[in-house]
Amino acid sequence: MENRIGKSYMARKALFAKGLREGRLTVQEIETALPAGTLTAAERWLLYYSLRAAQVEIIDEVTGQVDHGFSLEEPAPQEH
Repeated sequence: MENRIGKSYMARKALFAKGLREGRLTVQEIETALPAGTLTAAERWLLYYSLRAAQVEIIDEVTGQVDHGFSLEEPAPQEH
């Protein structure tokens, strides 16, 4: 367990350093460094949130879209 936490911490630290240095990271870089099961859903959300707050663009390499963490489209109004 300790080893897993240590590796996760070092991977997050390296991602932040690279993101701050380059101003961007890809979703694929993040997922490769921290594969499923490495972080809880809350920890993963906090990582993405913190990167965005540090003004690091998170880009999907496949689609080229920037992940803003929220939908840019307004939801359709609900009929009552």
